[in-house]
Amino acid sequence: MAPKRPPRWYFSLRSPYSWFAYRDLMSDHPEVLDAIDWLPFWEPDEWTAKLLAQEGVTLPIVAMSRAKNFYILQDTRRLATDRGLDRISWPIDRDPCWEVSHLAWIAAEEEGRGKDFVAAAYRARWQDGKNISEPSVIADIATELGLDPQRLSTAADDADLRARGAELLAESAHDGLFGVPFFINGRDKYWGLDRVETFVKAVRGSERPAARTVEAPDPATHAELLAAGGDQGHAGGCG
Repeated sequence: MAPKRPPRWYFSLRSPYSWFAYRDLMSDHPEVLDAIDWLPFWEPDEWTAKLLAQEGVTLPIVAMSRAKNFYILQDTRRLATDRGLDRISWPIDRDPCWEVSHLAWIAAEEEGRGKDFVAAAYRARWQDGKNISEPSVIADIATELGLDPQRLSTAADDADLRARGAELLAESAHDGLFGVPFFINGRDKYWGLDRVETFVKAVRGSERPAARTVEAPDPATHAELLAAGGDQGHAGGCG
């Protein structure tokens, strides 16, 4: 009989919902984050897609409508307000290559610094407005963490890291992932930011905390966010 897999979550450095889930867990349940496996998910580029196709793996990624993109801009501002964040810096990263940051995470994880890399990458993207698909940004994060900036900033060019990345994406497909954040405990799966507390309860058997009170932000700022361009859609991936 195969050993039981530990609880795990799939995060994405692209997704604001994954960022919020990370912040909530770090703030309220850091011991749960320490006890579970972390696995990345991202939309693959052509190179990675070919590796997946060779294994017969198709990821459940679909194009996002303008209406959904507009909704996400509204929703993330509400969620930021709820968490006491005065503002988030919606990044402008047209035609990004998500291997640059996520394969760099694999390299950092190999050095035992994967969690620190996630924290720094989320901060760079969502609070500093930096383009984490730029190798120079990844090099700065590596330097901040005391890791090799050359290795991390060129991770997307490393065939071995590409192969490892494709394996992780294939694992997500086998786990039935269809959006992030995505949590698994035993046979039970939990999708989306609003399932964080349910997952925590399942992992540690604690009582469900009181629900947050959401305050609606000023809708006048939504058009400004949309006009800024930003990320042109989280392809089928946000929970």
